[in-house]
Amino acid sequence: MLYDSTVEELEEVLVEEEVEDTDSGRVSQLIVYNDDHNTFEWVIQCFMEVLGHTHAQSEQLSLIIHFKGKATVKTAPKSVLKPKKDALVERGLSAVIEEMD
Repeated sequence: MLYDSTVEELEEVLVEEEVEDTDSGRVSQLIVYNDDHNTFEWVIQCFMEVLGHTHAQSEQLSLIIHFKGKATVKTAPKSVLKPKKDALVERGLSAVIEEMD
């Protein structure tokens, strides 16, 4: 019986670690990279529709991405950013989520 309870405890710990790895609740950043095929107008439209940014914010971010190669366009918990990243990728933008330190 002692062996069985130890195995059960190990399984519970593994499940808890998997939950923490998928979304620790820590703030992450949504990063969009520059590319050669999306227009400024399209990127601005995507940021306004998907991220809820104003036209001015979206325009500024698109210029930063163009000149610097990438920009953080939104910070939030990973669970909030994931659907936004997916929507941007579906629209042809290059986006990733990175956890902040």
